[in-house]
Amino acid sequence: MYRFRVKTPREQPGTDPAELDTQAAAAEIERLSAEINRHDHLYYSTAEPEIADSAYDALFRRLQALEAAHPSLLAPDSPTQRVGADPRDTLPSVEHAVPMLSLDSALEEAAVRRFDDRLRKALGDVDIRYVLEPKLDGASLELVYVNGVLDRAVTRGNGLVGEGVTENARTIPTVPLRLLEDERAAPRFLSVRGEAIMYLSDFESLNQRRIEAGEPPYQNPRNATSGALRQLDSRITARRPLTVLAYDVLQVDGAEFGTDSEGLAALTAWGFRTPERIRVVESVDAITEYHRAFDADRESLNYEIDGVVVKLDALGPRIRLGSTSHHPRWAIAFKFEPRKEVTRIDRIFVSVGRTGVLTPVALLRPVEVGGVTVSRASLHNREELERKDVREGDLVRVQRAGDVIPQVVARVAEEGRERGEPFAMPANCPSCGTEPVQKGPFTVCPNHFACRAQLKGRITHFGSRSALDIEGLGEETASLLVDEGLVKELADLFDLTEEDLVVLEGFAELSARNLVAAIQGERTEVAPDDPVGSAPADGGARPRALRSVELARFLTGLGIPEVGVTVARDLSLHFRGFEAFRASSQETLQEVHGVGPKMSVAIRAFLDDPRVSTALDHLVAKGFRFVVPEAVPVREGDGWAGKTIVLTGSLEHFSRSALKRVLQGLGARVTGSVSTRTNILVAGENPGSKLVKARELGVEVLDEKQLVARLVEHGTDPGAGPPGPGVGDAGAERPGQDSR
Repeated sequence: MYRFRVKTPREQPGTDPAELDTQAAAAEIERLSAEINRHDHLYYSTAEPEIADSAYDALFRRLQALEAAHPSLLAPDSPTQRVGADPRDTLPSVEHAVPMLSLDSALEEAAVRRFDDRLRKALGDVDIRYVLEPKLDGASLELVYVNGVLDRAVTRGNGLVGEGVTENARTIPTVPLRLLEDERAAPRFLSVRGEAIMYLSDFESLNQRRIEAGEPPYQNPRNATSGALRQLDSRITARRPLTVLAYDVLQVDGAEFGTDSEGLAALTAWGFRTPERIRVVESVDAITEYHRAFDADRESLNYEIDGVVVKLDALGPRIRLGSTSHHPRWAIAFKFEPRKEVTRIDRIFVSVGRTGVLTPVALLRPVEVGGVTVSRASLHNREELERKDVREGDLVRVQRAGDVIPQVVARVAEEGRERGEPFAMPANCPSCGTEPVQKGPFTVCPNHFACRAQLKGRITHFGSRSALDIEGLGEETASLLVDEGLVKELADLFDLTEEDLVVLEGFAELSARNLVAAIQGERTEVAPDDPVGSAPADGGARPRALRSVELARFLTGLGIPEVGVTVARDLSLHFRGFEAFRASSQETLQEVHGVGPKMSVAIRAFLDDPRVSTALDHLVAKGFRFVVPEAVPVREGDGWAGKTIVLTGSLEHFSRSALKRVLQGLGARVTGSVSTRTNILVAGENPGSKLVKARELGVEVLDEKQLVARLVEHGTDPGAGPPGPGVGDAGAERPGQDSR
């Protein structure tokens, strides 16, 4: 931030804070707090700063020093308390001072005219005036002040009860911790309704930082705002660029207003930022003109709105009109038509995925596509980007591929508009600086385990349900561990201690202890000559406590190119040891069912990379006891041995994982995609594109009843589970779960 120096602030006393008596310290703290609050208001609410950053920082540091020397004088409304507090276990439920109702809405001018007619008939000779303001698309918030000091902040919730987010609200610069009283005295009690928003420029910068850090960008500003407000750790909220705009006095004791516009003026005087372009009008024609002007400017605004709010200005007649159980009768939201299909690219960034692929991503002005708000879309790869020739600032048509994945279809020509420069893929990985390699149309960072962005994804994948199933090792935790420098490669996970974790944001003693225990897993003391154990790292002969893990899960967790859950299982059963797998040649790899020349080349290229080899050496040295369950003997005549089967859609009587175990126990291979090698597709409800592809390839298709009938015909009851011990089902990956 920069506060342009207009005048020189008062020089701060040089007295050591510890040498001041309590009375002198309290007086200076009071003066500094008032001065800092005033400068915050000038900077955040009125955009009229008076001092430079360095001068502001000097005031702030002096206040911090005084409060540190005299902790009994630290007040909850001190400007220093915007930094956030220790995390909480839950958000409390808090009742609103008065109900926070929603608004009735209209999409057409005729509905607004009917609203105006109803009010005029109900109020008779009352002079009708309306307050107009933008309908902000954010998260509603109630702010309650007692004797001028922020007492609580509550989300809207169900309108009667919301979640207490006071500590989080304190971190937002536009939320006054103490009301200003330069122009008018603070009331004894004040309840204010406002909207927490994230300006689009701030949202884009936040997403850019997340993409550069290898984290998924947020879908839209509203979701990012709501998530930031409801954080259990207010220090996280403090890092989010939130703004609160106040627009309604819900209840007040100690001040009187005759109109809503007077209340808005009072909010400004007390230090709140209010929405821009508020107008007071007297006719529907003026409302329509206001609505039309905002709609025309919508694309150029730095915040999201979905309409304008029309409110009766006079407060007395509002009481006469009253409210329904859902909305007040004296206000209406005049909505805009939702944006559909066509939007503008604000920026293009490059995202580095878990496998090292550099993917150009378009950050879009949020647009509704098929009932879903879309604010980003993959541009896929270098060749696709060049073919479509879309650039920053372009107007583009967007669709959801298969009604799921957002994609930019094409640029929409704009006559007379100057276009930006063509986007070029970076010469170096934006995460680690390594020179990428070209693999067909894809640009790939080869620094598999040391690239920070890839490492975050690999940690999450390594701990996923299909791999080591480490509870609490989700995306946020993985990102935090890498950002804090605690994990520079996978092996470092097994050196983490409770002391390392408990000092991190979002962790407490219990969550730290649980994550360390989950990472270490079940350990067994194994003799050095045990064939399934790793030798001691120092070559000694002492027993070691090794973590037991299925080899198939371990191979899955490494994220080897072309190796998914099914291939990892086949590799595990074939080689029955990790070192045997590492030492395999392309020829021996191709002896494994389902591994062809292309896959064997990809696997060996991965294993032969010196950086990968070193990372695997370090990882294995942490001590693992690789377990390989015995393969189930296949009964002759069952007809399932060697069959490749794909499951798709929702099953009525079985989970897909349970049915997968049954089929694997009969000797079948269950894979996730349809190919020319697929023998049977089992299609449940809503099977999607796999069914289409299976029919195109002539693959046999069975529904659930037909499959069960065939299993029973061959003497297998699928409800009884697999016919033997089977191989542990890796299951589907679950979304990352964090211990915080």
